[in-house]
Amino acid sequence: MEVFQLLVSGVSQGCVYGLIALGFVLIYKATEMVNFAQGDLMMVGAFMAVTFVNVLGMPFLSGVLAALVAMAVIGVVLERLLLRPMIGEPHFAVLMLTIGLGFVLRAIAGAIWGSNPRPLETPYSGRVLEIGELVIGFESIAIVGGTLLLCGLLFGFFRFTRLGIAMQAASQNQLAAYYVGIPVKRIYSLVWALSAVIATCAGILTAPVSLVDPLMGFIGIKAFAAAIVGGFGSLPGAIIGGLVVGLAEQFAGLYLPPGFADMSAYVILLVMLVLRPQGLFATMHRKKV
Repeated sequence: MEVFQLLVSGVSQGCVYGLIALGFVLIYKATEMVNFAQGDLMMVGAFMAVTFVNVLGMPFLSGVLAALVAMAVIGVVLERLLLRPMIGEPHFAVLMLTIGLGFVLRAIAGAIWGSNPRPLETPYSGRVLEIGELVIGFESIAIVGGTLLLCGLLFGFFRFTRLGIAMQAASQNQLAAYYVGIPVKRIYSLVWALSAVIATCAGILTAPVSLVDPLMGFIGIKAFAAAIVGGFGSLPGAIIGGLVVGLAEQFAGLYLPPGFADMSAYVILLVMLVLRPQGLFATMHRKKV
C-alpha cells in the first residue's frame, strides 16, 4: 500500500513539474529562447490567485480566471518590454536576462506579499478520498485532473484552431510563417501569454499542497530537468519527463539515504545527457551550416 501512496504523490508532483516544463518548451519552440524565470512566473501567478481569492474574497473559480487573465497580460508585457529587444542577441544574453528576471520577480513578490508562506483557499482543501488503506488528498486529485484537462485543451487548441496552427507554423519555420502572412511577433507575445497562463495553472494546483511563498519558483529548476528528460522540443515529452522526475523523487526518498530525493532530478538529468542527450521524445534537429 505504501507503494501506491508513493505513486499517487509522485504522479501529482510530476504533473506540476510537467506543467512548468510545458512553459519552457513552448517558449523554446517558438522563439529558441530558454526562460529560466518560468518557475517564478508560476509563483507570481499563485500569489495573484491568493490575492483574488483570499484577500479580495472572490469566488474560487472567478479568482482563478482573474489570475489567469492577469498573468496573460504580464506575459505579454514581459515579452514586449524585455524579450523582444533581445531577438537576434546571443542565447547566453537572453538566458542571463531571464535569470535576472527571476530574481526581480522574487524581490517584487517579497515586497508586495511578504515572505511568509500563504495558503490558497480552495473548495477541496483538506478533503481526502479513502480507498481501503489508500488515502488520496483531493489536492492530488485536482492536480492530476487539472493537468489532464489542460493537456486536452492544449491539444485541441494546437490541433483545431487557426491560432494554434499559426503558433506551430511559427515555431517550425519563422521565416516561412512570416512570408505566408503570419504575424510572428504577435505570435511571440501570445506564446509568452500562454506560457504564463500554464505556469499560473501549475501554481494554483500546487498552492494548497506546498503553500505560496516567493521561493516556491525554485522548483522550476527541477521542471527544466524534466523538460530535458522528455526532450526539449516535445510538449508530450515535458509531461512525461515531469512524471519521471516526480516519481523518482518519491521513491528515492523511501529507498535511498536521506538527501537523495532532492538530488534525484539532477541525477536523472545527468544520466539522460550522457545516454540520450536529445531526450525521450526527440523532436529537435541539428542545424546545418
